[in-house]
Amino acid sequence: MNTPNNPAPSYTGVAKSLHWLMALLLLGLLALGFYMSDLPLSPRKLQLYSWHKWAGVTVFLLVLIRLGWRLMHRPPALPAHMPPLLRMAAHAGHALLYVLMVAIPLSGWLMSSAKGFQTVWFGVLPIPDLLSKDPALGELLQSVHFSLNLLFIAVLAGHVGAALKHHFIDRDDILVRMLPAIGTETSP
Repeated sequence: MNTPNNPAPSYTGVAKSLHWLMALLLLGLLALGFYMSDLPLSPRKLQLYSWHKWAGVTVFLLVLIRLGWRLMHRPPALPAHMPPLLRMAAHAGHALLYVLMVAIPLSGWLMSSAKGFQTVWFGVLPIPDLLSKDPALGELLQSVHFSLNLLFIAVLAGHVGAALKHHFIDRDDILVRMLPAIGTETSP
């Protein structure tokens, strides 16, 4: 067990900041996405879609930064007491979260392109369409985007549940090492 003289290994400050910033953005994007999808067509709905797309592009860029940071700064090792199957599940869960954080914005971008709605990031920077207009493909991609988000919610629930289990049941440092200003950093 860790003591004040032997603190838990921790993620870097940058990794923690990216984690919590993205957590807030992703939860906001999920809430906004579900809210706006049932609204009748109106100027308000179109504005919400623009905000959703702007935030989606931002998350996509942040996940690329986060992946780059993670490649250059190894995360702390999992606790030695974790069985190999749980270690494998933890690594698979994290990998799936990263895959989804890339695939969901890409599916939204493809969907917008196929539906003929170009994304203009923050109303200033036009993002090139990845596909030509194809309404049928746009509908298919909308289903893909929605399904990926449902999978993301399930994996995210498992991620949060596992962190809470480690903290309250296993009483190890898995959750603590990602909390701000706790523990020591593994690298600068």
